[in-house]
Amino acid sequence: MSSRLIGVGVGPGDPELVTVKGVNVLRAADVVVVPVMDTGERGRAEATVLHYVPARKVVRVVFALNERTDRARREAAWDAAGERVAGLLREHGSVAFATIGDPNVYSTFTYLAQTVAESVPGTVVETVPGITAMQDLAARSGAVLTEGTEPLTLVPVTAGAAVLKDALAGPGTVVAYKFGRQAGEVAEALRETGRIGDAVWGSALGLPEESVRPAAELDGTPLPYLSTLIAPPRRDGGRGGKL
Repeated sequence: MSSRLIGVGVGPGDPELVTVKGVNVLRAADVVVVPVMDTGERGRAEATVLHYVPARKVVRVVFALNERTDRARREAAWDAAGERVAGLLREHGSVAFATIGDPNVYSTFTYLAQTVAESVPGTVVETVPGITAMQDLAARSGAVLTEGTEPLTLVPVTAGAAVLKDALAGPGTVVAYKFGRQAGEVAEALRETGRIGDAVWGSALGLPEESVRPAAELDGTPLPYLSTLIAPPRRDGGRGGKL
């Protein structure tokens, strides 16, 4: 039988936001892999998974999750993680990989699946969608992501604040991921484009240390790495004005 590698989105951190299908897949898998930093602390995905499966089924695999400067170290970590998961597949046959958010949106699962598929030919790769941080932040803040014909632009600020500024100059709602370390530049871009008034940011959504605040309060102080920003466009047309 073919090995199965299933990427399961477990949401931004609130265990109640894992889908029923996600919980069923996690429980049915022989092994549940969770990505962790090489510093050893429990990650958000692992904390969520442990609400639904026993710790004996959970296997930690180290990723250089936030490594942006040392390409060799990052690629070596991906290779090592891929080999570890490939070994688990050969041994057990069914492995679920838990990832925060959604496995098809800026997820480490993408790199893992590519590596494993090469190491274990015939592996069936599947994904289970998860709630994204922008959806959770919209719900917690009351921000409306899109109306009518508005576009939605998602930008990882790890690509640089200039990319965000270009998006803010365009139409529709702009969502920024991973902007915490560049909070000052993000606030400046929001002010220059006239977007700061209705924008909101959040971090640690669904966790005890959760913070959801107006972007107008950004003062340049660095924020948690996984902070999320929603910057809606001006909506002056009344109900249904964007249709």
